[in-house]
Amino acid sequence: MTDKDLYVQLAESIGAGDSTLVPQIARKLADENEIKIIMAASPPRTSEELAKETGIAQPEVEKMLSALFTKGLIYKSKKPDGTRYYRVRNLLQFHDATILTPGISQDILDMWKRFDHEEWPKYLDLYEQLLPKPGSRVIPVNVSVSSESKILAFEDVRKIVDEANRLAVVNCTCRLVEGKCDKPVEVCIQINRAADYTLERGTGRELTKQEAIDMLKMCEEAGLVHITDNKRSMGNLICNCCDDCCINWPGARKASKKFVAPSRFLAAVDPELCTGCEVCLDRCYFDAITMDGPDGTALINEENCMGCGLCLVTCDAGALSLKEERTEAFVQD
Repeated sequence: MTDKDLYVQLAESIGAGDSTLVPQIARKLADENEIKIIMAASPPRTSEELAKETGIAQPEVEKMLSALFTKGLIYKSKKPDGTRYYRVRNLLQFHDATILTPGISQDILDMWKRFDHEEWPKYLDLYEQLLPKPGSRVIPVNVSVSSESKILAFEDVRKIVDEANRLAVVNCTCRLVEGKCDKPVEVCIQINRAADYTLERGTGRELTKQEAIDMLKMCEEAGLVHITDNKRSMGNLICNCCDDCCINWPGARKASKKFVAPSRFLAAVDPELCTGCEVCLDRCYFDAITMDGPDGTALINEENCMGCGLCLVTCDAGALSLKEERTEAFVQD
């Protein structure tokens, strides 16, 4: 097996074996000895074990491990008997972690942009076919819902922040790569272990809980949708996604519920209060609102609605609300 083959092996190990761009990106990020270390780090191994496996002196291995950790290609598992290192495990992790590498070159970001346009749609198809349930979930913005509804803890962004032990923020990898809009970039909030990882790696900064709440409010006003892990337990992050750059719903997939699950809520319109101003049309990413209601008022397409609540934020007439209409079938235990 030649060194050149190792880059293809890495692509295969993260589920991108037929990608032409992933091995090229990996080659830009890691030299031949570093790629040997990466590929040897499965199963997780100590620096001493990696030295024996690769034939590279342990001091040099430890130096490379530090650099590869910063690049997002190697991760640490700290145990009482020592630290073990393991390689990046999947395509999404490889995508997001490497893009945040401090000092990453524009050349690599441009390659990721090509990947997002040319290859990602195929992998998104594959993820949608293979995932038993969507991996992420829309969280409603912090607005009022119908009085009979009860927002559960994992659906309340403020509750998630309040219960977190540590918070950090990094740049949104999608907007960093695409740069199609003027939405804020430093808004991807990391929680607990993800925050620890971010701060140790040096790819973000720590947030207080009040700073996180203020950031979420700013994101809502800017028209960004909150996304978190699709499970009941505390997740790793709160993404704040736009409709121009985000790889969660490119192009015609905006109303797809296979990769990102909707919230349990649907937007509803009171036609007696709606003034027909059409501001909500610009707020909705998902083509879920038309002006086909009585007397030209807003009307919700429930099939497309993701229950994010962005339309409520700018409805001065108070004609829009969220109502609990969906089951929790999308949520992973």
